[in-house]
Amino acid sequence: MRFKTLKDHVYDYIAEQIADGSLKTDQKIDENAICSQLSISRTPVREALIQLAGDGILENVPRKGYVVKGLSLSDVRELYTVIGCLDGLAVYSALPNLTEKDFRDMEFFIESMEVAITSGHFEMYNRQQNEFHEIYISKCGNNTLINKINRLRSKLLKKSYDSNVADEVRKVLEKTNDEHREMLRMMKAGEGSALAEFMSSTHWSIENARFDLME
Repeated sequence: MRFKTLKDHVYDYIAEQIADGSLKTDQKIDENAICSQLSISRTPVREALIQLAGDGILENVPRKGYVVKGLSLSDVRELYTVIGCLDGLAVYSALPNLTEKDFRDMEFFIESMEVAITSGHFEMYNRQQNEFHEIYISKCGNNTLINKINRLRSKLLKKSYDSNVADEVRKVLEKTNDEHREMLRMMKAGEGSALAEFMSSTHWSIENARFDLME
C-alpha cells in the first residue's frame, strides 16, 4: 500500500467535502480554514490544491483562487471512456490474483448495495461500490494503473443527491448493480477478455454517466 503524504491527506479531505456536498460547484476553497481544521501548514494544502486543479477537480480562477469545478456531459463522457478501458485492464490483470474470499467479499458488497438502493441510502451505495471495485483494482499488480484509475475516478465525486431525483437515481443504480453481478460471474468463470470489454462498453457507458451529472 502506498504511503500517504500530508498532501495526499489534504487532497482526500477536500475531495470528500466535495463528495458529500459540503463544498459546491464554484465555491471558493478556504485555505486558512483547511490549515486550521487539519492543524497543518499552508505548504501541503497548496500542494493538494495544485494537484486537485491538475486533476480537473478544482479550477484556479484569477483574483478568486481555487474553486470547485463542475463537470459537463462532454467531460463525463471522456472520463467514462478512459476509465472504462483502464478499469477493464485492471480487472483483466487481477483475475489470476483473486481468491474465493475476494469473490465472497464482492458478493457481500453487491448485496449491501442492493439494500442501500432499496432503502434510498445512496451515499452508502457509493461506499459499498468503492469497496467492491477496490478489491480487484488493488490486486491488478500495477501501481501506476491503480493511481491513474483513482485519480480519474476522483473527478466523479458527487455522492449526495436531491430527493427529487431519488426514483431516477434508484433505477440507474439497480442497473449498475446488475452489472456488478455480471462482472462477478465473469470473474469467477475467468472470462478475462469478455470482462474487460464489458467494463469499457457497458459498465462505464454514457448511460451510467447520467448518475454523475444528477444534481
